[in-house]
Amino acid sequence: DTMPDHPTAAPGDKLMQRFEDLDDPRRQSGRFQYPLQELLLTALCAVAAGAEDWVDVSEWGEFKLEWLRRFLPFERGIASHDTFSRVFAMLDSVRFEACFRSWMAQICPSLAQEHIAIDGKTLRGSRTADGALHLVTAWHCGKGVTLGQIRTQAKSNEITAIPELLAGLDLRGATVTMDAMGCQKAIVQQLVDQGAGYIIGVKNNQPTLAQAVQGLLEQAPARADGRTWHEHSETDKGHGRIETRRCVVCHDLSAIAPVLQDWPGVRSVVLVQSTRQPVRSGRFGPRSTEQAPEPSWRYYISSEVLDAQTFNATIRAHWAIENDCHWVLDVNYREDACLIRRDHGPHNMATLRRIAQNQIKLDASKGSQKTKRKRMGWSDDYLQGLFGLTPGSVSHAQTSSDG
Repeated sequence: DTMPDHPTAAPGDKLMQRFEDLDDPRRQSGRFQYPLQELLLTALCAVAAGAEDWVDVSEWGEFKLEWLRRFLPFERGIASHDTFSRVFAMLDSVRFEACFRSWMAQICPSLAQEHIAIDGKTLRGSRTADGALHLVTAWHCGKGVTLGQIRTQAKSNEITAIPELLAGLDLRGATVTMDAMGCQKAIVQQLVDQGAGYIIGVKNNQPTLAQAVQGLLEQAPARADGRTWHEHSETDKGHGRIETRRCVVCHDLSAIAPVLQDWPGVRSVVLVQSTRQPVRSGRFGPRSTEQAPEPSWRYYISSEVLDAQTFNATIRAHWAIENDCHWVLDVNYREDACLIRRDHGPHNMATLRRIAQNQIKLDASKGSQKTKRKRMGWSDDYLQGLFGLTPGSVSHAQTSSDG
Protein backbone atom coordinates (compact mmCIF):
# COMPACT_ATOMS: atom_id res chain seq x y z
CA ASP A 1 0.00 0.00 0.00
CA THR A 2 1.21 3.49 -0.81
CA MET A 3 1.23 6.19 1.80
CA PRO A 4 -1.84 8.43 1.42
CA ASP A 5 -1.07 12.02 0.41
CA HIS A 6 -4.33 13.14 1.97
CA PRO A 7 -6.12 12.07 5.15
CA THR A 8 -9.45 10.31 4.73
CA ALA A 9 -11.16 13.20 6.52
CA ALA A 10 -10.33 16.81 7.31
CA PRO A 11 -10.94 17.13 11.06
CA GLY A 12 -9.02 20.42 11.04
CA ASP A 13 -11.46 22.03 8.60
CA LYS A 14 -12.37 25.50 9.88
CA LEU A 15 -10.03 25.05 12.84
CA MET A 16 -8.12 28.26 12.15
CA GLN A 17 -11.38 30.21 11.91
CA ARG A 18 -12.04 29.28 15.55
CA PHE A 19 -9.06 31.42 16.54
CA GLU A 20 -10.03 34.55 14.59
CA ASP A 21 -11.63 36.20 17.62
CA LEU A 22 -8.63 35.69 19.89
CA ASP A 23 -7.30 38.97 21.23
CA ASP A 24 -3.68 39.62 20.34
CA PRO A 25 -1.97 40.27 23.71
CA ARG A 26 0.35 42.79 22.01
CA ARG A 27 -2.52 44.95 20.78
CA GLN A 28 -2.30 47.45 23.64
CA SER A 29 1.28 48.32 22.76
CA GLY A 30 0.41 48.51 19.05
CA ARG A 31 3.87 47.27 18.15
CA PHE A 32 4.31 43.89 16.54
CA GLN A 33 5.72 42.63 13.28
CA TYR A 34 4.13 39.19 13.10
CA PRO A 35 0.31 38.86 13.02
CA LEU A 36 -1.17 36.48 15.58
CA GLN A 37 -2.80 34.30 12.89
CA GLU A 38 0.61 33.68 11.32
CA LEU A 39 2.09 32.67 14.66
CA LEU A 40 -0.87 30.38 15.39
CA LEU A 41 -0.77 28.71 11.97
CA THR A 42 2.97 28.11 12.23
CA ALA A 43 2.74 26.74 15.78
CA LEU A 44 -0.24 24.47 15.06
CA CYS A 45 1.36 22.92 11.98
CA ALA A 46 4.83 22.68 13.52
CA VAL A 47 3.65 20.90 16.67
CA ALA A 48 1.54 18.53 14.58
CA ALA A 49 4.63 17.77 12.45
CA GLY A 50 6.89 17.03 15.43
CA ALA A 51 8.00 20.32 17.03
CA GLU A 52 8.44 20.06 20.82
CA ASP A 53 9.29 23.64 21.84
CA TRP A 54 9.42 27.19 20.46
CA VAL A 55 12.90 26.69 18.98
CA ASP A 56 11.55 23.75 16.98
CA VAL A 57 8.49 25.76 15.92
CA SER A 58 10.56 28.65 14.57
CA GLU A 59 13.02 26.31 12.85
CA TRP A 60 10.19 24.33 11.20
CA GLY A 61 8.61 27.59 10.02
CA GLU A 62 11.85 28.67 8.32
CA PHE A 63 11.99 25.43 6.35
CA LYS A 64 8.26 25.57 5.45
CA LEU A 65 7.95 29.32 4.78
CA GLU A 66 7.03 29.01 1.10
CA TRP A 67 4.38 26.42 1.91
CA LEU A 68 2.96 28.60 4.70
CA ARG A 69 2.70 31.53 2.27
CA ARG A 70 0.03 29.60 0.39
CA PHE A 71 -2.33 30.52 3.23
CA LEU A 72 -1.05 33.78 4.78
CA PRO A 73 1.32 36.52 3.53
CA PHE A 74 4.17 36.11 6.07
CA GLU A 75 5.51 39.41 4.75
CA ARG A 76 8.23 39.52 7.38
CA GLY A 77 8.99 35.82 7.30
CA ILE A 78 9.02 33.62 10.39
CA ALA A 79 9.27 35.01 13.90
CA SER A 80 12.16 34.07 16.17
CA HIS A 81 11.71 31.49 18.90
CA ASP A 82 11.87 34.34 21.43
CA THR A 83 8.83 35.95 19.77
CA PHE A 84 6.89 32.68 19.83
CA SER A 85 7.81 32.21 23.49
CA ARG A 86 6.82 35.75 24.44
CA VAL A 87 3.50 35.82 22.54
CA PHE A 88 2.30 32.38 23.70
CA ALA A 89 3.30 33.25 27.27
CA MET A 90 1.06 36.33 27.01
CA LEU A 91 -1.81 34.74 25.05
CA ASP A 92 -4.83 34.10 27.28
CA SER A 93 -4.73 30.31 27.71
CA VAL A 94 -8.35 30.17 28.91
CA ARG A 95 -9.57 31.86 25.72
CA PHE A 96 -7.32 29.67 23.58
CA GLU A 97 -8.65 26.59 25.35
CA ALA A 98 -12.23 27.84 24.80
CA CYS A 99 -11.54 28.02 21.04
CA PHE A 100 -10.28 24.43 21.16
CA ARG A 101 -13.40 23.26 23.01
CA SER A 102 -15.62 25.08 20.52
CA TRP A 103 -13.92 23.20 17.68
CA MET A 104 -14.37 19.88 19.45
CA ALA A 105 -18.03 20.65 20.19
CA GLN A 106 -18.54 21.00 16.44
CA ILE A 107 -16.83 17.65 15.79
CA CYS A 108 -18.66 15.87 18.65
CA PRO A 109 -22.01 17.71 18.76
CA SER A 110 -23.69 15.04 20.90
CA LEU A 111 -22.22 12.98 23.73
CA ALA A 112 -25.36 10.93 24.35
CA GLN A 113 -24.58 7.23 24.88
CA GLU A 114 -20.86 8.05 24.95
CA HIS A 115 -18.30 7.32 27.66
CA ILE A 116 -16.42 10.40 28.94
CA ALA A 117 -13.46 9.87 31.28
CA ILE A 118 -12.19 12.63 33.56
CA ASP A 119 -8.63 12.55 34.88
CA GLY A 120 -5.71 14.85 35.68
CA LYS A 121 -2.12 15.04 34.45
CA THR A 122 0.82 17.02 35.78
CA LEU A 123 3.22 18.58 33.26
CA ARG A 124 6.42 17.86 35.18
CA GLY A 125 8.70 19.97 33.01
CA SER A 126 6.63 23.09 33.70
CA ARG A 127 7.56 23.10 37.39
CA THR A 128 8.50 26.47 38.89
CA ALA A 129 8.75 27.75 42.45
CA ASP A 130 4.94 27.89 42.42
CA GLY A 131 4.62 24.24 41.37
CA ALA A 132 3.90 22.45 38.09
CA LEU A 133 0.92 22.95 35.80
CA HIS A 134 -1.80 20.33 36.36
CA LEU A 135 -4.49 19.80 33.71
CA VAL A 136 -7.82 18.05 34.29
CA THR A 137 -8.96 16.52 31.02
CA ALA A 138 -12.24 15.25 29.57
CA TRP A 139 -11.54 12.30 27.25
CA HIS A 140 -13.96 10.82 24.72
CA CYS A 141 -13.29 7.10 25.12
CA GLY A 142 -15.11 6.15 21.91
CA LYS A 143 -13.31 8.52 19.55
CA GLY A 144 -10.09 8.69 21.54
CA VAL A 145 -9.93 12.50 21.63
CA THR A 146 -9.68 15.25 24.22
CA LEU A 147 -12.87 17.30 24.55
CA GLY A 148 -11.43 19.95 26.86
CA GLN A 149 -9.16 20.62 29.81
CA ILE A 150 -8.94 22.95 32.80
CA ARG A 151 -5.70 24.06 34.42
CA THR A 152 -4.93 23.94 38.13
CA GLN A 153 -1.73 24.59 40.02
CA ALA A 154 -1.83 21.31 41.95
CA LYS A 155 -3.46 17.88 41.82
CA SER A 156 -5.25 18.72 45.09
CA ASN A 157 -7.18 21.42 43.22
CA GLU A 158 -8.88 18.91 40.90
CA ILE A 159 -11.96 19.14 43.10
CA THR A 160 -12.49 22.77 42.08
CA ALA A 161 -11.48 22.23 38.43
CA ILE A 162 -13.79 19.29 37.69
CA PRO A 163 -17.07 21.25 38.05
CA GLU A 164 -15.79 23.94 35.69
CA LEU A 165 -14.73 21.32 33.13
CA LEU A 166 -18.07 19.50 33.32
CA ALA A 167 -20.02 22.75 32.96
CA GLY A 168 -18.40 23.36 29.57
CA LEU A 169 -19.67 20.05 28.14
CA ASP A 170 -23.13 18.97 27.00
CA LEU A 171 -23.26 15.69 28.92
CA ARG A 172 -26.92 14.80 28.39
CA GLY A 173 -27.13 11.02 28.05
CA ALA A 174 -23.38 10.46 28.51
CA THR A 175 -21.71 8.24 31.12
CA VAL A 176 -18.93 10.02 33.02
CA THR A 177 -16.24 8.08 34.86
CA MET A 178 -13.64 9.45 37.27
CA ASP A 179 -11.47 8.34 40.15
CA ALA A 180 -12.09 9.05 43.82
CA MET A 181 -10.93 12.67 43.53
CA GLY A 182 -14.29 13.34 41.87
CA CYS A 183 -16.25 11.60 44.62
CA GLN A 184 -17.83 14.79 45.97
CA LYS A 185 -21.52 15.36 46.64
CA ALA A 186 -21.56 18.62 44.69
CA ILE A 187 -19.94 16.97 41.64
CA VAL A 188 -22.38 14.06 41.71
CA GLN A 189 -25.27 16.54 41.96
CA GLN A 190 -23.89 18.50 39.01
CA LEU A 191 -23.70 15.36 36.87
CA VAL A 192 -27.32 14.53 37.70
CA ASP A 193 -28.37 18.13 36.93
CA GLN A 194 -26.57 17.97 33.56
CA GLY A 195 -28.37 14.73 32.66
CA ALA A 196 -25.31 12.48 32.80
CA GLY A 197 -24.83 9.03 34.25
CA TYR A 198 -21.72 8.33 36.29
CA ILE A 199 -19.35 5.71 37.68
CA ILE A 200 -17.10 7.21 40.37
CA GLY A 201 -14.40 5.64 42.51
CA VAL A 202 -14.86 5.57 46.29
CA LYS A 203 -11.96 5.80 48.72
CA ASN A 204 -11.35 7.03 52.24
CA ASN A 205 -11.63 10.68 51.25
CA GLN A 206 -15.32 9.91 51.87
CA PRO A 207 -14.94 7.53 54.86
CA THR A 208 -18.62 7.07 55.74
CA LEU A 209 -19.56 6.29 52.13
CA ALA A 210 -16.53 4.04 51.64
CA GLN A 211 -17.28 2.04 54.78
CA ALA A 212 -20.93 1.58 53.80
CA VAL A 213 -20.17 0.51 50.22
CA GLN A 214 -17.42 -1.86 51.30
CA GLY A 215 -19.57 -3.37 54.04
CA LEU A 216 -22.46 -4.03 51.64
CA LEU A 217 -20.28 -5.62 48.97
CA GLU A 218 -18.60 -7.87 51.53
CA GLN A 219 -22.04 -9.48 52.00
CA ALA A 220 -22.15 -10.69 48.40
CA PRO A 221 -23.67 -14.17 48.18
CA ALA A 222 -21.57 -17.12 47.04
CA ARG A 223 -23.61 -17.19 43.83
CA ALA A 224 -25.08 -14.01 42.33
CA ASP A 225 -28.81 -14.19 41.64
CA GLY A 226 -28.59 -12.14 38.44
CA ARG A 227 -31.19 -9.68 39.72
CA THR A 228 -29.91 -7.63 42.66
CA TRP A 229 -26.44 -9.19 42.62
CA HIS A 230 -24.23 -9.70 39.56
CA GLU A 231 -20.74 -11.19 39.30
CA HIS A 232 -18.25 -11.57 36.44
CA SER A 233 -14.65 -12.81 36.29
CA GLU A 234 -12.10 -12.75 33.48
CA THR A 235 -8.40 -13.44 33.04
CA ASP A 236 -5.99 -11.69 30.68
CA LYS A 237 -2.38 -12.39 29.76
CA GLY A 238 0.02 -9.73 28.58
CA HIS A 239 2.80 -7.31 29.51
CA GLY A 240 4.58 -9.98 31.54
CA ARG A 241 1.71 -10.82 33.85
CA ILE A 242 -1.55 -12.69 34.25
CA GLU A 243 -4.36 -10.50 35.55
CA THR A 244 -7.60 -11.85 36.98
CA ARG A 245 -10.43 -9.39 37.50
CA ARG A 246 -13.57 -10.14 39.50
CA CYS A 247 -16.42 -7.64 39.38
CA VAL A 248 -19.31 -7.75 41.88
CA VAL A 249 -22.35 -5.47 41.53
CA CYS A 250 -25.25 -4.85 43.91
CA HIS A 251 -28.44 -3.00 42.91
CA ASP A 252 -30.34 -3.42 46.19
CA LEU A 253 -29.05 -0.49 48.21
CA SER A 254 -31.74 -0.40 50.90
CA ALA A 255 -29.26 -1.46 53.60
CA ILE A 256 -27.16 1.68 53.08
CA ALA A 257 -29.97 4.05 52.06
CA PRO A 258 -29.36 6.45 55.00
CA VAL A 259 -25.76 6.97 53.86
CA LEU A 260 -26.75 7.44 50.21
CA GLN A 261 -29.43 10.06 50.83
CA ASP A 262 -26.90 12.86 50.23
CA TRP A 263 -25.51 11.17 47.10
CA PRO A 264 -28.07 11.77 44.34
CA GLY A 265 -28.82 9.15 41.75
CA VAL A 266 -26.86 6.19 43.14
CA ARG A 267 -28.42 2.97 41.87
CA SER A 268 -25.51 0.52 42.00
CA VAL A 269 -22.36 -0.13 43.99
CA VAL A 270 -19.45 -1.99 42.42
CA LEU A 271 -16.38 -3.91 43.55
CA VAL A 272 -13.51 -4.70 41.18
CA GLN A 273 -10.98 -7.10 42.65
CA SER A 274 -7.86 -7.61 40.56
CA THR A 275 -4.94 -9.97 41.08
CA ARG A 276 -1.75 -9.68 39.04
CA GLN A 277 0.61 -12.63 38.82
CA PRO A 278 3.97 -11.86 37.17
CA VAL A 279 5.15 -14.44 34.62
CA ARG A 280 8.51 -15.18 33.08
CA SER A 281 9.41 -16.93 29.86
CA GLY A 282 10.34 -20.57 30.16
CA ARG A 283 11.55 -23.24 27.77
CA PHE A 284 8.02 -24.53 27.28
CA GLY A 285 6.25 -21.18 27.41
CA PRO A 286 5.37 -18.61 30.10
CA ARG A 287 5.54 -19.75 33.71
CA SER A 288 4.28 -18.07 36.84
CA THR A 289 6.96 -16.70 39.10
CA GLU A 290 7.15 -17.57 42.76
CA GLN A 291 6.25 -14.00 43.63
CA ALA A 292 2.91 -13.78 45.42
CA PRO A 293 -0.02 -12.22 43.53
CA GLU A 294 -0.78 -8.57 44.21
CA PRO A 295 -4.51 -8.28 44.99
CA SER A 296 -6.27 -4.94 44.97
CA TRP A 297 -9.84 -3.88 45.64
CA ARG A 298 -11.54 -0.85 44.13
CA TYR A 299 -15.04 0.38 44.95
CA TYR A 300 -17.45 2.53 42.93
CA ILE A 301 -20.85 4.18 43.11
CA SER A 302 -22.90 4.52 39.96
CA SER A 303 -26.16 5.91 38.66
CA GLU A 304 -26.25 3.13 36.06
CA VAL A 305 -27.96 -0.26 36.39
CA LEU A 306 -25.69 -2.61 34.46
CA ASP A 307 -24.51 -6.20 34.79
CA ALA A 308 -21.07 -6.98 36.17
CA GLN A 309 -19.50 -7.67 32.77
CA THR A 310 -20.56 -4.27 31.42
CA PHE A 311 -19.44 -2.43 34.55
CA ASN A 312 -16.07 -4.19 34.38
CA ALA A 313 -15.60 -3.26 30.72
CA THR A 314 -16.57 0.39 31.32
CA ILE A 315 -14.26 0.75 34.31
CA ARG A 316 -11.38 -0.74 32.31
CA ALA A 317 -12.16 1.59 29.40
CA HIS A 318 -11.78 4.57 31.75
CA TRP A 319 -8.04 3.99 31.85
CA ALA A 320 -7.77 4.72 28.12
CA ILE A 321 -7.27 8.31 29.25
CA GLU A 322 -4.01 7.17 30.86
CA ASN A 323 -2.87 4.75 28.16
CA ASP A 324 -4.09 6.44 24.97
CA CYS A 325 -3.86 10.09 26.04
CA HIS A 326 -1.39 10.81 28.83
CA TRP A 327 1.08 8.06 27.93
CA VAL A 328 1.05 9.02 24.24
CA LEU A 329 1.60 12.69 25.12
CA ASP A 330 4.64 11.75 27.20
CA VAL A 331 6.13 9.23 24.75
CA ASN A 332 5.26 10.66 21.31
CA TYR A 333 5.12 14.35 22.23
CA ARG A 334 7.61 14.32 25.15
CA GLU A 335 5.25 16.47 27.19
CA ASP A 336 6.84 15.81 30.57
CA ALA A 337 10.28 16.65 29.13
CA CYS A 338 9.14 20.03 27.79
CA LEU A 339 10.69 22.86 29.83
CA ILE A 340 8.34 25.65 28.76
CA ARG A 341 7.46 27.35 32.05
CA ARG A 342 6.65 30.99 31.34
CA ASP A 343 3.18 32.30 32.28
CA HIS A 344 0.52 30.93 29.86
CA GLY A 345 3.14 29.17 27.71
CA PRO A 346 2.87 25.63 29.21
CA HIS A 347 -0.93 25.56 28.96
CA ASN A 348 -0.97 26.94 25.41
CA MET A 349 1.64 24.43 24.24
CA ALA A 350 -0.38 21.65 25.91
CA THR A 351 -3.45 22.79 23.94
CA LEU A 352 -1.43 22.72 20.70
CA ARG A 353 -0.37 19.14 21.44
CA ARG A 354 -3.94 18.05 22.08
CA ILE A 355 -5.13 19.65 18.87
CA ALA A 356 -2.45 17.69 17.00
CA GLN A 357 -3.31 14.48 18.85
CA ASN A 358 -7.02 14.91 18.10
CA GLN A 359 -6.41 15.54 14.41
CA ILE A 360 -4.40 12.37 14.14
CA LYS A 361 -7.04 10.29 15.98
CA LEU A 362 -9.85 11.68 13.85
CA ASP A 363 -8.03 10.79 10.63
CA ALA A 364 -9.28 7.36 9.55
CA SER A 365 -6.36 6.53 7.25
CA LYS A 366 -4.03 3.67 8.15
CA GLY A 367 -1.09 4.12 10.48
CA SER A 368 -0.25 4.58 14.15
CA GLN A 369 -0.30 7.97 15.86
CA LYS A 370 3.48 8.01 15.73
CA THR A 371 3.53 7.21 12.01
CA LYS A 372 0.88 9.80 11.15
CA ARG A 373 2.74 12.49 13.05
CA LYS A 374 5.88 11.69 11.07
CA ARG A 375 3.77 11.73 7.91
CA MET A 376 2.74 15.31 8.69
CA GLY A 377 6.41 16.22 8.86
CA TRP A 378 7.17 14.47 5.59
CA SER A 379 4.17 15.39 3.42
CA ASP A 380 2.93 18.97 2.97
CA ASP A 381 -0.16 17.64 1.19
CA TYR A 382 -1.04 15.34 4.09
CA LEU A 383 -0.57 18.15 6.64
CA GLN A 384 -2.60 20.54 4.50
CA GLY A 385 -5.40 18.00 4.14
CA LEU A 386 -5.51 17.20 7.84
CA PHE A 387 -5.89 20.89 8.74
CA GLY A 388 -8.38 21.44 5.91
CA LEU A 389 -6.24 24.34 4.64
CA THR A 390 -6.82 25.95 1.26
CA PRO A 391 -5.42 29.21 -0.13
CA GLY A 392 -7.52 32.00 1.30
CA SER A 393 -9.08 29.75 3.98
CA VAL A 394 -7.27 31.58 6.79
CA SER A 395 -8.22 35.21 7.33
CA HIS A 396 -5.53 37.63 8.42
CA ALA A 397 -5.08 41.12 9.76
CA GLN A 398 -2.46 43.52 8.58
CA THR A 399 0.63 44.09 10.65
CA SER A 400 -0.02 46.78 13.23
CA SER A 401 3.36 48.42 13.28
CA ASP A 402 6.78 48.32 11.82
CA GLY A 403 8.17 48.24 15.35
